[in-house]
Amino acid sequence: MPANKQNREDLELIREAAEGAGRIALSYFKQAPQIWMKTGNSPVTEADLAADKYLKDMLLTARPDYGWISEETLDERVVSPRQRFFVVDPIDGTRAFIEGQDVWCVSVAVIENGRPVAGVLDCPARNEIFTAVPGFGAVQNGSAIRVQAENQPFKVAGPAAFLKRLPERFLAPIEHAPYVASLAYRIAMVARGDIAGTFVRPNSHDWDLAAADLILSEAGGNVLTADGKPLTYGLRNTSTGDYRHEALVAASGLLMDNMLAVVAETAFG
Repeated sequence: MPANKQNREDLELIREAAEGAGRIALSYFKQAPQIWMKTGNSPVTEADLAADKYLKDMLLTARPDYGWISEETLDERVVSPRQRFFVVDPIDGTRAFIEGQDVWCVSVAVIENGRPVAGVLDCPARNEIFTAVPGFGAVQNGSAIRVQAENQPFKVAGPAAFLKRLPERFLAPIEHAPYVASLAYRIAMVARGDIAGTFVRPNSHDWDLAAADLILSEAGGNVLTADGKPLTYGLRNTSTGDYRHEALVAASGLLMDNMLAVVAETAFG
């Protein structure tokens, strides 16, 4: 099957799956779901687990030859070479979900050769859905989205110590954007021009990034490492043994160049 056709078919599949998982998660929202703490003091709720089970059952039934990487469940097939695999976060922004904030989303991507070829963020509490496949642009609720133009003040998210360094390097006014718990949603905000960029602390994972990465790249921006390279998904970190990344930048244009310079020179606290 031609790659473009396969990507479009996979996008329709993961969009349907993400919407279904979003409905499941929404049924627990503000209903005091049961909460457990994982290693590293990270919370997980019964909503995360229910949405994850739905996604895994639906997606691997439809694509039994695909691999699977999820924040909440493992699958033995990820250790063997696969042409394509799913990367899933059933609720990105679990802390916001627990606190009753509506900025959380279901994140689902399909990866081939280390890069996303279909991506969906479903944000049911905000009635928003973002989608992308390579070469077709990024879309929110049926309308094309694009990164912020460079001739206006820049709102940038991230640690204050990093933001303070930007005016030294960049002539446009810089404003500190409010904190958003969901990293995937924050990157989507860059894609649709709400904010101009965000610093990403070390230890984000494949499932936080994959779908949002594609959405941003199709909207005219990028998620890049400190040395200016795109991410490769499905590679285990040699130090930690899992799918986590070092400090990153999500932005576009000259702002991206300046944010990368800050990250390259300064260690995250």
